[in-house]
Amino acid sequence: MTMSVPERKSGSEGKEEESEDESEILEESPCGRWQKRKEQVSQGNVPGVESASLAMDTEEGVEVVWNEVLFSDKKVFKAQEEKIKEMFENLMQVEHPNIVKFHKYWLDMKESQARVIFITEYMSSGSLKQFLKKTKKNHKTMNVKAWKRWCTQILSALSYLHSCDPPIIHGNLTCDTIFIQHNGLIKIGSVWHRLFVNVFPDASVHGKARQHRDEQRNLHFFAPEYGSGEDDYAIDIFSFGICALEMAVLEIQANGDTAVSKEAIVNAGQSLEDPLMREFTQSCLRHEAKLRPTAHDLLFHRVLFEVHSLKLLAAHCLINNQYLLPENCVEEKTKSFDPNAVMAEIKHDDRQGVQLKYSHVSPLELDKFLEDVKNGIYPLMNFASTRPHPVPRALSLSQEQVETVKTPTPEPQETETRKVVQMHCNLESNEEGTKTHLSLFLKMDDKLHRQLSCDILPTDTSKDLASELVHYAFINEEDIEKVAGFLEDAISRHRVRALASGSTQ
Repeated sequence: MTMSVPERKSGSEGKEEESEDESEILEESPCGRWQKRKEQVSQGNVPGVESASLAMDTEEGVEVVWNEVLFSDKKVFKAQEEKIKEMFENLMQVEHPNIVKFHKYWLDMKESQARVIFITEYMSSGSLKQFLKKTKKNHKTMNVKAWKRWCTQILSALSYLHSCDPPIIHGNLTCDTIFIQHNGLIKIGSVWHRLFVNVFPDASVHGKARQHRDEQRNLHFFAPEYGSGEDDYAIDIFSFGICALEMAVLEIQANGDTAVSKEAIVNAGQSLEDPLMREFTQSCLRHEAKLRPTAHDLLFHRVLFEVHSLKLLAAHCLINNQYLLPENCVEEKTKSFDPNAVMAEIKHDDRQGVQLKYSHVSPLELDKFLEDVKNGIYPLMNFASTRPHPVPRALSLSQEQVETVKTPTPEPQETETRKVVQMHCNLESNEEGTKTHLSLFLKMDDKLHRQLSCDILPTDTSKDLASELVHYAFINEEDIEKVAGFLEDAISRHRVRALASGSTQ
């Protein structure tokens, strides 16, 4: 996302005025959590969006994007209100580490017009297009490892969307709608593009919903069959192929024309020195849609192989079960190892074997790798067959199909989405053994941790105690079972130890 830069006044006074002007609060959400500011941001050609402003999430203390879709005809808006609600409710269910998060929406009815306001994640580091331009300006070439990581993350997001039931087609994947963070994490935005085009007719929304298609500079990202009515996930694969090519060469030259020609795309592909990269991008850009590979198939391509599969699987297992391990366990464990000790050995009958020692592994590199895995930079996609993600049917239906669906729209409600990444439990019995004080510490992924404590009696069962504490912890449904199991196990083990030491409890 790019921020618009207003005219700057000279001197410190001008800077202070500009800063105060941009941070001025223009509007608040009905709940008071989101505060719209004056500063405008670019959202990568989202159809129908009249304006996108920087906003503050006062609950989490982070910047977000305040998007507005304006309807000039209130009658048309009323006729589509249920369809609009259903679409936005479904958008809130799309969640992936490499997809820009959709937070909240609400409707605003006024005498002259109607508005749909929705809040999305703010990508402060800018778009992939901006990054490539800066890299080229500094006379640098693209790092092959970075290219592989970016491709893997984009394909991971596309594979998620395409494996939904039914598939979600992005339809607007360009280097302008892909964003990059400082730590190398890639996120694709404008996932709601095709839904907006289907649900918001041009006549009822300010601005032209399909205006992005007319922008000459991005025409080369669209597959030949785009808009024919028969397009499917293959149009996203074609767009990804152009993105992968631009990432490799930094820019596909337009030779003075406003649109990039087919000849320029071919020349850019042939300029790639690595034959695997060349074959990889060419397979995505095949003219016939049915000959293009799927996103899941591309994740298996040899050119993207960077981290050994077993190492990646082990890292994901460690991160997913981090709550079972004490804090800083990796650091403490590596300190206790003898650097010259052999951790693995490969024996050969016909030649000398290979020994792998602990000194071959850098604790700092391992820690950085685990942090990258946790942040979504190395997605795990190659160890299981694709399984459909249950997404309501209306999420990816065409406009005509949506009109025939009569799914009731649930009322918007807050759900707990934060995850528990680590748990600590401490139990201390009094001298008489008549009761035990329990303290539970939950480390959350948003760093807003929780701590609960209570006194338990010998007559309380472990299972009932665990269920009650989990109820008061307000954690998401996915974590309920593992937290309850952890608590039940901790209480049972404490009581066994107490009995063994002669306590009554």
